[in-house]
Amino acid sequence: MDNMNLDLATAIRTFEVLLGWSLLLQTLEYLKLVRMDRVGDWGIQRQEIPNLPMRWLLDRLFEVPIYKGLLWMRCLFSLVLMAGHAELGVSLTLFVLAVLLLLRWRGAFNGGSDFMSLVGLTGLLLAHGLSTFTEPAEAWRIAFWYVTLQSLGSYFVSGWIKFMRPEWRSGQALTVFLDQAVHGPLPEKSIFRSPRVARICSWSFILWEGLFPMALWSFHVAAVFCAVAAVFHFLVYWFFGLNRFFWA
Repeated sequence: MDNMNLDLATAIRTFEVLLGWSLLLQTLEYLKLVRMDRVGDWGIQRQEIPNLPMRWLLDRLFEVPIYKGLLWMRCLFSLVLMAGHAELGVSLTLFVLAVLLLLRWRGAFNGGSDFMSLVGLTGLLLAHGLSTFTEPAEAWRIAFWYVTLQSLGSYFVSGWIKFMRPEWRSGQALTVFLDQAVHGPLPEKSIFRSPRVARICSWSFILWEGLFPMALWSFHVAAVFCAVAAVFHFLVYWFFGLNRFFWA
């Protein structure tokens, strides 16, 4: 039992540090965008909010000084989370700020990382919220199961969509994506321009993502899937410059 509690405590601290670090990086990116606000002009986006009282409230919140203040608050609370001092108030604030940012950027500024960040924050909120009704250890287990199932579903759906698309099954989509990456286009003699190599890589992604629910089979299987995920997301970061995507 002591070992189980120790493992859970380690998992909680790892989760808090990684989530806080991811949120901090994302928020620093948002702060940089304030200086080139035409990237996401709120004056245009506000028209998509049909509810007038809600639009009025968001107009106030997204005025540049207040908006920047909210981002700096998010930075501060992300550091509090990393330090291991987050409680219900901190987790609730971080969750609300995440929802406001989703509204600010039409649902998601960077789909994968924003989705996983919201999943992580929901898990954090569940853990702290349920701790008021049950044992903290049990609350955290429920929170981790929520994050786990959301993550498994995300990978599975991504793999299934790739499987259904002929351009992914043939490998053509991979070459197109790499041509548009940070270091693209690919050199003419790049190995990834080989139809055979591109097809092998594509099917590797399809099978790995589509079979991700097998991670529930055992701890060792889960460790393999997670290790492959770490390598995969690092490669995405390397080729596409999606730093926040890797950490989330």
